[in-house]
Amino acid sequence: MREELYTGKKNGMTALLAFTILYAAAIALIVFSAIQLDDGGSGVYVALLVLGCIYTALGWFPFLGLKVLKPGEALVLTLFGKYVGTIKEDGFYFVNPFCTAVNPAAATKLGQSGDISDDKKGKLTLVTGTEAVNFEAASNKKISLKVMTLSNSRQKVNDVLGNPVEIAVAVMWKVTDTAKAVFSVDNYKEYLSLQCDTAVRNVVKLYPYDVTENVDTTGDGQADDGSLRGSTEVVARKIMDEIQEKVKDAGLEIVDARITYLAYAPEIAAAMLQRQQAAAVVDARKLIVDGAVGMVELALERLNEKELVELDEERKAAMVSNLLVVLCGNHDAQPVVNSGSLY
Repeated sequence: MREELYTGKKNGMTALLAFTILYAAAIALIVFSAIQLDDGGSGVYVALLVLGCIYTALGWFPFLGLKVLKPGEALVLTLFGKYVGTIKEDGFYFVNPFCTAVNPAAATKLGQSGDISDDKKGKLTLVTGTEAVNFEAASNKKISLKVMTLSNSRQKVNDVLGNPVEIAVAVMWKVTDTAKAVFSVDNYKEYLSLQCDTAVRNVVKLYPYDVTENVDTTGDGQADDGSLRGSTEVVARKIMDEIQEKVKDAGLEIVDARITYLAYAPEIAAAMLQRQQAAAVVDARKLIVDGAVGMVELALERLNEKELVELDEERKAAMVSNLLVVLCGNHDAQPVVNSGSLY
């Protein structure tokens, strides 16, 4: 199924005026015929009266062919089950009154832009069992061509190391082929939402949450530094490409994708925090020890250069031990005065 543009002209205003005049003329004909029959008119006025009544009863039907489109909207039309075209350009149209607008996703609400309205007035809702049908949404068969934002709920997914993480993704999308969107899938909004969930799971399981050694995230057989937390742009791009591959046959285009939430699952968040804190402490200690060793080495070299004191191996060891304790300790050193000798 390929999209075909409707070739009709924007003659909605002309048709509206014509049908209104005919309706008014039918009412006037009824009144005129009734007056003539009341005055003893012939049977011709009976026929005119019947003709006026018939048109008054059925004259509303042509008004069903009037269609109004705003910028960024489209209308998919079918005639007795056959696809006849899509109206994409804004304006006031008159089409065959027997044409039916088709949009299977008209009443689907995903909590996304374009599906949320603050105006609650004038809406009739019927509750049947566990479902609520919004008649206003169901009757509006127009398809939005604007860029919309789908923000699915958070998902719990295991990363490449098996750690459960929670992630949410916002996907910007739009309809590019209305015929495919309507006829190729049952409900293009639900189809997109499902493909978003699937793509997120498929991509997240390829990456660790944080940078981890000996993990290949690119598929080239070599370990790299890719991670969900450190490579959000790369991850989002992969998610967008995978969603686009799935929804291209539904006439949808993925404009962009962004990670809006990323965190460890609550059951392991505390343990992972302790792990990060421990890694930070180890890194800090390593830096302190490296600096202390350099300072001790420098002190010994300066003492030898100045020839201030003769130090044998045992005294050097004692001095190194004392300096390391002072430099690497968590608390201020307590001085001890030795008035004797080491021997």
